[in-house]
Amino acid sequence: MSELTPTSSPAPRRGVPLWAQIVVWVALLALLTLVAFGLRRSQQKPIQVGDTLPDFTLSFFDGYQALNKSDLQLSALRGKVVVINFWASWCKPCEQEAESMEATWRSYEQSGQVVFVGVDYVDTEPEARGYLKKFNITYPNGPDLGTRISQMFRITGVPETYFVDREGKLAFAQIGPFTTEAEIHAIIDPLIKK
Repeated sequence: MSELTPTSSPAPRRGVPLWAQIVVWVALLALLTLVAFGLRRSQQKPIQVGDTLPDFTLSFFDGYQALNKSDLQLSALRGKVVVINFWASWCKPCEQEAESMEATWRSYEQSGQVVFVGVDYVDTEPEARGYLKKFNITYPNGPDLGTRISQMFRITGVPETYFVDREGKLAFAQIGPFTTEAEIHAIIDPLIKK
């Protein structure tokens, strides 16, 4: 007699569970959104001389306020020449220009026609405050929380300094440190006379 062995049929193939498919599609959609956002940002041009600067608000470190306010919108400074200096405590070239920036600020401070604003880039508050104290910086300064402001300007490093005319338009941009007060005066003086 021959034994009959029951033939076993293969187990039915199960597809990927629905919840796993949803997770994969959501992750794929999120990745595509990030790529699209990155491409859009990379196509944005940096702020150019002559461009009206977008408005932003900077919150200041205690003791480094402007116009007796703890934060300030750029648009509130229309009618004045504004010098926006991006710096960091870990930046050696920033140290090279710190004394010249402060001395130049002090020479214009009483006129009320020029406002200096320091924007601390990718730093910690204790180190930033140490830097400000070390160089006796007195002009308004605050941290660039989340790098919102530096991204708006699309800075490439520090120091970078932007000179804004009375109408809120970018008049000049300096990439890298200044070496003398005279260099800074040479940019500001014509803007005051405009």
